[in-house]
Amino acid sequence: MTRFAQITLIANHTYKSISTSPINRWLIGGFLVLILVGLSSSFYDYTQHQHDVEHYSKDVRDRWENNPNKHPHRMAHYGYVAFRSKFPMSFFDQGLDSYLGNAVFLEAHRQNSVNFSKASLSSSLLRFGELSAGLLLQLLLPLLIFFWGYASVSGDREKGILKLFLTQGVSWGELLIGKFLGLFRVSLLIALPTLIVSLLLLVLAKPEELSSALFSFGGISVTYLMYLLMMSMITIWISAKSSTSKTSLITLIGFWLFFVLIIPKLSQGMAQTIYPSPSKIEFEASVEDELIEQGDSHNPEDPHFNAIKDSLLSKYNVTSTKELPFNYSGFIMKEGEKLSTEVFRKHQEGLINTYKKQNNIVNKMAVLNPYIAVKNISMVLSGTDFASYQVFKKEAEDYRYNLAQTMNNLQIEHISNNAKSSADKKAVISKQYWKDFPPFYHRFLTVGEMAGSIAHSILSLFIWLFGLAICFFFLAKKLSAL
Repeated sequence: MTRFAQITLIANHTYKSISTSPINRWLIGGFLVLILVGLSSSFYDYTQHQHDVEHYSKDVRDRWENNPNKHPHRMAHYGYVAFRSKFPMSFFDQGLDSYLGNAVFLEAHRQNSVNFSKASLSSSLLRFGELSAGLLLQLLLPLLIFFWGYASVSGDREKGILKLFLTQGVSWGELLIGKFLGLFRVSLLIALPTLIVSLLLLVLAKPEELSSALFSFGGISVTYLMYLLMMSMITIWISAKSSTSKTSLITLIGFWLFFVLIIPKLSQGMAQTIYPSPSKIEFEASVEDELIEQGDSHNPEDPHFNAIKDSLLSKYNVTSTKELPFNYSGFIMKEGEKLSTEVFRKHQEGLINTYKKQNNIVNKMAVLNPYIAVKNISMVLSGTDFASYQVFKKEAEDYRYNLAQTMNNLQIEHISNNAKSSADKKAVISKQYWKDFPPFYHRFLTVGEMAGSIAHSILSLFIWLFGLAICFFFLAKKLSAL
């Protein structure tokens, strides 16, 4: 019998001994039911969210375009509402989605928070997490693999079966490889149906960017298959090194607790300690303090804007702002918007850099913890990570600034300095300008941006696979059947 045939025989025997057990059949069936419930409920949330986004986006746009002729600065304060769409694969892994806002009011002179997160509208039970396919595959399926395989080698050693295997000419390497391949095959009874159903739901979602969605699905599929392969290898490795099945089970449970609960919490706490981030109140106070130093465009006696006025009067050789060839108030509003936005973006960039440094510490722990690597890859490819949320925030802020400055430019070009008030006929322009202003569009991370975000985590998974392969190689030379 060839070596490959012996490995196949051991793998088939391991697979059949686990999969034919009545209790394991019930466990697999129950787990698949949980997966289906998680996928169906998450997909329903996704479709409902997208329906709401499309409905309210159209409503906001219609209201914007149907505004009557008026002063452009009134339109800048009338504002716009931007809604965050969900990435097509978000139903697979909820990630941070439920804790991040979904709508933001965009207006001149002010950067509002993104509001209406699912967590803010739900009960406190959400803190325990949502039932999603990603969560179940990351957290619970490894426990099932540990339960199925903890006695694969240690149990055979206790029963004296290992001696029989080895006297039949089977090497330790063939035995270990066959065992973990059989265990991995059992895990596919859950993983493959999950991925197939996810693909069908993705097709039903009819994503606009199909190539990006398919890239995400392919990446998620490969990631979880690698993860389950590693969990199977770890299970057999620990079972082979343990003298008894009881020791093997305790070690595997300790491994799960350490990698799933302890390391993530420690890395998050360490990141926050090394790179502390300000609270929302502290952040807004620091922005406000700098804005006060810059000057107030609404205050006619402000030194900074008074200096601008004097320079304009001198440049155009006039004695009053009413004699300027453009609307002075619009010019000042434009300058004030520019300054306030620069201040906000500077502080916002500093805050984001702090978050990035915190995330870098957590992500670097993926080299020591495959769970963190898989979780990061899963969230990024599902579009439910923090970076995807930041894309929305940046797009919304850019749109807000463009809206405000467009309205200021319209005021500069079309409103007379002699207008007595914003209700004066000289201060009113056509509503066609509102229709000409483009609607808000929320883009997602590109394939390249996704790949860049998960490069470190992918490398970590390959390091783990390579390390486990080396462990198997050396373990096969040192094991004993006793």
